Amino acid sequence: MSDTTSPPQDFAATVEQLETIVERLESGELSLEDALTAFEQGVRLTRDAQQRLDNAELKVRALSEDSEGRLNVAPFAGPDDPKDAADEESKETPPW
Repeated sequence: MSDTTSPPQDFAATVEQLETIVERLESGELSLEDALTAFEQGVRLTRDAQQRLDNAELKVRALSEDSEGRLNVAPFAGPDDPKDAADEESKETPPW
């Protein structure tokens, strides 16, 4: 585990690597030096993941703003919400 390793290409891979590191650290089988190295890599991955989440939030906010810069916030409804299914039947389907 060197300091020159590049971060994973996607968020899911970052989370998977973090889970692996946590399992290794919790196992108690690592030497002190290996545990410190794993911890350092975990911190780097955590920072990378947090930055990715922050960037995603900024994109969502930018896409959700109205023409006056106010945030359009609407509750998210999952596909299994029966109330929304009834509402959808009464709405016109967009052309896309």
